[in-house]
Amino acid sequence: EISLLLTSQYIMVKVKALSRSAASTERQNSGDLRMQHRNLDPDHHPMARAREYTRAVTAAKIDRMFAKPLLGSLGTGHRDGVTATAVSRAALVPFVSGAADGEIRIWDLASRKCVAELAGGHSRAINGLVFDNGGQHFYSCSDDGLVRRWSILPSDTNDESSTTNNNSNSKGKTTPHGPMETWRIAGTFKSIDHNRSSDYFATASDSAVEVWSPERSAPVQTHQDLWGSDDTVGVVRYNPAERSLLAMCSADRGVGLFDTRLASPLRKTVLSMKSNCLEWNPMEPMNFVAGNEDYNAYGFDMRKLDKPLMIYKGHIGAVLTVSWSPTGREFVTGSYDRTVRIFPSRRGTSREMYHAKRMQRVFTVDYSADNRYIISGSDDTNLRLWKAQASAQIGQVTAREERAVRYRQALVKKYKHMPEVRKIHGARKTPRLVKKQTALAQVSKESARRKHDNRVKHSKPGSIVAKGAREKTVVKEID
Repeated sequence: EISLLLTSQYIMVKVKALSRSAASTERQNSGDLRMQHRNLDPDHHPMARAREYTRAVTAAKIDRMFAKPLLGSLGTGHRDGVTATAVSRAALVPFVSGAADGEIRIWDLASRKCVAELAGGHSRAINGLVFDNGGQHFYSCSDDGLVRRWSILPSDTNDESSTTNNNSNSKGKTTPHGPMETWRIAGTFKSIDHNRSSDYFATASDSAVEVWSPERSAPVQTHQDLWGSDDTVGVVRYNPAERSLLAMCSADRGVGLFDTRLASPLRKTVLSMKSNCLEWNPMEPMNFVAGNEDYNAYGFDMRKLDKPLMIYKGHIGAVLTVSWSPTGREFVTGSYDRTVRIFPSRRGTSREMYHAKRMQRVFTVDYSADNRYIISGSDDTNLRLWKAQASAQIGQVTAREERAVRYRQALVKKYKHMPEVRKIHGARKTPRLVKKQTALAQVSKESARRKHDNRVKHSKPGSIVAKGAREKTVVKEID
């Protein structure tokens, strides 16, 4: 700004210069990028949206190019098929797995090495493993009718008074890790879960649900003939928020809720086929997901069991296991079709499908406590470690790299409805068997739709009432 001040004797010029701080124009280090000042007025950038779309296509390609989800296996796995696994709720590193031969192994997830082999922990297949709330001990249940308590950390001496509890005839070997205590029933145990706020744990056996206390040799509560049915209860899970609420799946195709405080069943819904697994959402504890024999997983709200909230489709075999991420936004499933799928909780189709050439039926899946990894156990005796985000970089990244990754993810999310981005972002390498069975299922679905349309066309108006897929799922509801 220049102003002229005229006086009678001389002319004075007043100059006011624009100034900027050095931090806005200079680099702090020689390796930093030079500051670029741009005019953000949209009138000066008529091709901004076209350039942004090109970047979105490039971001989708980069995401697929760097998608390498399989990190490796844990050690050499087991000698028999992996049937049960558990992740500690109090630490990142401990991980335990059980096999069909009764062996239990303790793993260090950071190094992927086996810390201890508890051979002979059980005489038959292990059906359930769970950590206690402290994370220092875990429980195992098996088809041999035993529940045993083990220690993660080895002890130098073993107290004979604490090795058995009502189990003097146990054939299990005593190791530095236990068993510290043992409980026995006449039948077989199918599932086990630990209460989130107390020392109690619940088990599912041939025809009953038992609630146990570590201080007692007999169950605190035993419930048989629930809802008038004596069928085997295959899964039992404590609600993460309501300490007295249990969810269970039985062989009569039922999914029920039970109140241990009142010692009475609450509600039960009967599906068209049997459910193999059930898990509560850790962030929305009113919701749970059940994996079914009809190749689907069903999301339910415990307050309304007359129909599922969501049907998660994609598998071509029975869903055998399910596990929620710690964030509660997605869950992972393992199936008889030898694949692992990751489902967002608000979407009915999977965002990822993991498979390996030698991987067989997947019996167990677990999220790591930091939400970054997935551990799967299958019938081929191996435990595999996967990335929860297939293209995520392992290791420490700079702040600039983090910003670039977030920017690319935002671009893909913004333009994911566009044909080119959708085609690239959704492309997955599918096993031949899965592709073939999916095509056959689509043909069958189209045939059923045409049959329904023909029946409606040639029937009396109003005589055939159309029912949605969610309404067809539940056969009946029992209070």
